[in-house]
Amino acid sequence: MLAQFYSFCTTVIVILAIDYYSYFHLSKLKFLQAKRKFFKYLWWSTSILSLCLIFVSIFFKLPFWTEAYLTFLPLSLIIAKLFCLPFLLLKDILYVFKKLVKPKTKEEPINEKQEADLSRSEFLLKTGILVASVPLMALTGGFISGAYDYQVRHQKLRLPHLPNAFNGLKIAQISDIHSGSFYNKVAVSGGVDLLLAEKPDLIFFTGDLVNDFAAEATDYLDIFSRVKAPLGVFSILGNHDYGDYHFKRKHFFTTNPISKEQNLSDVKAIHRSLGWQLLLNESRELVVDGEKIYIIGVENWGVESPFKYGNMEMAMKDVKDKSVLKLLLSHDPSHWRGEILPLYPEIDMMFSGHTHGGQFGVRKAKYQWSPIEYKYSEWAGLYTEKNQMLYVNAGYGFLGYPGRVGILPEITIFELSNGNS
Repeated sequence: MLAQFYSFCTTVIVILAIDYYSYFHLSKLKFLQAKRKFFKYLWWSTSILSLCLIFVSIFFKLPFWTEAYLTFLPLSLIIAKLFCLPFLLLKDILYVFKKLVKPKTKEEPINEKQEADLSRSEFLLKTGILVASVPLMALTGGFISGAYDYQVRHQKLRLPHLPNAFNGLKIAQISDIHSGSFYNKVAVSGGVDLLLAEKPDLIFFTGDLVNDFAAEATDYLDIFSRVKAPLGVFSILGNHDYGDYHFKRKHFFTTNPISKEQNLSDVKAIHRSLGWQLLLNESRELVVDGEKIYIIGVENWGVESPFKYGNMEMAMKDVKDKSVLKLLLSHDPSHWRGEILPLYPEIDMMFSGHTHGGQFGVRKAKYQWSPIEYKYSEWAGLYTEKNQMLYVNAGYGFLGYPGRVGILPEITIFELSNGNS
């Protein structure tokens, strides 16, 4: 609790310092002079409101969508101010540099050169405001329209070990539902309609059904119970499904309604109630016309995760035929490079999620970028190394920022081929 209090105090100091510095400069803009008093009250009332909302989000455990609404304003404003900050700093640096190069010796009347200096300062301040408005508008647009703008992405997969009976098999993948984040049932149901319209033979769900609590999924069970396929739905747990992020965190004004163990048991029960085959460090044989493939599912395992529940040795213990195609479901894509590539060369393909594609960035046919790539080397799309492949789904839901900019929610449709037909 003390750590949270210190964290909040540090946040307050940083925000107030940025706010004071920004206000000091922006209040000098010519077009604000006539309304300076109004600007002052608006600026500082917004600043205080932002701090109050941050306080509530840190010390109260609220439903995600409530917390997202509360923190959207302060986080958006902080990001906008950070974008503006370099221009304010540049203005001060130029001012100091000018004083050092040519120190002022006496009072001088404002001449053309001084007017040019004032114009330059005004230009930098206005440019800073313009640049700050870009992320603010983008985040607002992503909040309004990006969260539920589901994209169906088609991906052909050539798998040399694929039996002929599975040629042309259509697999759908969804990941990171985060049902506690949703606030629009109609839109969520529309995404499921898009998935079912593809008529997949098999569906994979690669983890994070909830944010913290099993109860978050209650209002959406009728929607996700429609997610079915002729050959079944196979699912795994993601890092949020265990409740670790909530139960390890102490809240000053709320208590845990149930135990961590009961909550996890309830999450697992939801998978069963939906008719999904939850794979907990285990494998299944999928047989079609006398030919088979293995579907293997591990619990969450990430290179940097403090909570490692995945056990590949246990998951592989019933895989008897090493020559049969093996498809692995593992939530965190860092597992691929951390364990699968060096230790399990027999895994043909791994399906992951977890990154959400950063929920912000650019994703085109031949180019993609997101800040998340500085943390994960594999973060969205298809990756190949030697004879093994990984696909990272950008996620069905959202977390933290209640929207998406550029990296939209994804439903992936794979068409499998062995290249023999």
